[in-house]
Amino acid sequence: MALKNYKPTSPGRRTLVLVDREHLFKGRPLKALTESQKEYGGRNHSGHVTTRWRGGGHKKLYRVIDFKRRKFDVEGTVERLEYDPNRSAYIALVKYTDGEQAYILAPQRLAVGDKVISGLKVDVKNGNAMPLMSMPVGTIVHNIEFKPGAGGKIARSAGTYAQFVGRDQGYGI
Repeated sequence: MALKNYKPTSPGRRTLVLVDREHLFKGRPLKALTESQKEYGGRNHSGHVTTRWRGGGHKKLYRVIDFKRRKFDVEGTVERLEYDPNRSAYIALVKYTDGEQAYILAPQRLAVGDKVISGLKVDVKNGNAMPLMSMPVGTIVHNIEFKPGAGGKIARSAGTYAQFVGRDQGYGI
C-alpha cells in the first residue's frame, strides 16, 4: 500500500497524506454484481425527518460481495482490484474456472492474476478460504464467520485481522 504526499499549495494540503489508488481499476463495476441502494437520509416510512442533519452525499451502487465463499475446490483468478464506496477495504473481482464471477474482500498483498480457492484442504495463502477446523494454529485471518455457513462477520474492514490461536470443544479461538 503506497501513500501519496501532496505539495503544500494550501494549509489543508500541507500535511495531507492519502492512500495511492493508482493500482485500482478505473472503470465501472460489473453490472451483474451491483444493486441500487435506497437512501433514507434520516426519514421514516412516511418521509418525515426523524433524525436531523442526515442525508445528502453521492449516490452509491452496492457491490454484492461473496462473504460465504462456498464455491469449494473451484480455482479463481483475480481479474481486477476495485474501490468500494460502501466499505473501507478494497474488493477483488474473481473469475472462476467454471465462468462464474464474484466480488470478494481483497486481503493485503492480493494482486491481479493471483489464484484463489476455497475448500477443506487448501494452502494457507492470501485470498484462500477454508474452515477453521482445517486451519493451522497461529494463522492470520480476516472475514470470519460466527457460525459455519452464515458468512463472514468479523475482521472485514481495511487493515483488520484476527489470529487463530487454537481450538476448544470444537470451536475456534
